[in-house]
Amino acid sequence: MTLKQRLDQRQVQKLVLAPALQQAIKLLPLTNLELIEVIDEELAQNPMIEIEDEAREGAAKDSETVAAEEAGVKNRDSLLEGLSLESTEPKLAGDAAADNLLSGFQEYLDEGFRPHFTESRDAVSLENTISRTPSLWDHLNWQASLTFFDPADRELAERIIGDINDDGYLSSTIEELARLNQTTAEKVEAVRAKIKTFDPVGCGSLDLREALLTQMDYLQLQDDLARRIVGQGLPLLEKSDFVQLARVLGASLAEIRERIDLIKTLDPAPGRKYTEEKTSYVVPDIIVDKEDDEWTIALNDEGLPRLHISPYYRQLLAKAAAGEPEAYRFLKDRLKKALWFLRSLDQRNRTIYKVAKFIVDRQKEFFEKGIDYIKPLTLMEIAQDVGVHESTVGRVVANKFMMTPRGVFSLKYFFHKSLQGSYGEDVSSLMVKDRIRKLVEGEAADHPLSDIEIGQLLGRENLRIARRTVAKYRTQLGIEPSHIRKRKSVMEEKA
Repeated sequence: MTLKQRLDQRQVQKLVLAPALQQAIKLLPLTNLELIEVIDEELAQNPMIEIEDEAREGAAKDSETVAAEEAGVKNRDSLLEGLSLESTEPKLAGDAAADNLLSGFQEYLDEGFRPHFTESRDAVSLENTISRTPSLWDHLNWQASLTFFDPADRELAERIIGDINDDGYLSSTIEELARLNQTTAEKVEAVRAKIKTFDPVGCGSLDLREALLTQMDYLQLQDDLARRIVGQGLPLLEKSDFVQLARVLGASLAEIRERIDLIKTLDPAPGRKYTEEKTSYVVPDIIVDKEDDEWTIALNDEGLPRLHISPYYRQLLAKAAAGEPEAYRFLKDRLKKALWFLRSLDQRNRTIYKVAKFIVDRQKEFFEKGIDYIKPLTLMEIAQDVGVHESTVGRVVANKFMMTPRGVFSLKYFFHKSLQGSYGEDVSSLMVKDRIRKLVEGEAADHPLSDIEIGQLLGRENLRIARRTVAKYRTQLGIEPSHIRKRKSVMEEKA
């Protein structure tokens, strides 16, 4: 068998994304803030696109500037007719008058460049500057620099602090720290013991038990029962098995409850005090309102510039077509990209509006009456109605928010599974979760509802739901199992 090269022509079918389609897909999942960045980038790269309002203002300003400059030149020429710049004796009466006249035209007379306006900037006040919030490690290292004066101890303290996680606990064992720092475990323990007394107290502990005991020592809490609960009964405390905890420690439930209230004043994650949490602000992309019994939908275009094709560069394109082929090709390519971009923006707005309109039409009862009337919805239903692919709808609902009279909701909030009622009707899983939450809130304290009982109560409301589904929804709602809720209620009654 011999190997040789040859040329073949084959006809195949494959999906090719045109540049315009790629751009449209890229713009769909963007929020308004992200879209502004893309528009600014396109404005910087493509001279064919310009902001409509700025273009009009700029044209008006240009005409005013030209008129003002022409008037200024005429006034200057008329004023300088009787003035000989080379002569030491001007034709005006008095040297002071000549100096005043010349001072007003130094900008035109000097050969060097001089700006028309000089911006005066005030010095920034240090009191008005915002410094970076110190992190947990900055705060601990600052205290270590004031505590450890031996360079070796200070270096070891910095390495131990660097191994502390966001919650304030060590990520490595004492033996690993000793091996990595080429020292003894006793030396690491001695330095770590001082670090645990830094603010926040308990940072550098190996586990929750050690952190709580360290805080008790720092606060001088010598309650023997509380220390035994932390030292011996944390597993039972995590399970809320207060009866077994009282039996093991030989104390009454009232004493256990009193000590638990004391333990709750301690911080289980001391490092969280210096965690930098960024506040994220939501800007709704869609605004829904009701006017005269009709629901109106509007896209929030606040902050988005209105774009159009620059008339100046269109004229240049027409002129370049006559005898400048290179400039003509460049401007024609930029014009084509500008049209693609503007068309992609318009297609994005149309698709978002169609998706929002379908959601509002489907969820009118929810907007008017509340969560009990929300209906299940899937991406496939909207895709079939709008006439786009399911993935396109997924890009539209990503990172988008809708402002309604009932609050601001993520578009993903309206997409959830459907359950079947006793009569075959579709029921939203959100409504089922809300019913579970209300049933738990209204249960008797001495007899919490189990998952089976909750399923039976939902069945009486024509909602057929399995026990494992009830358990899944209960977990998603952050509701504890019935035996944990019962233990806590018993604890409260004994107190």
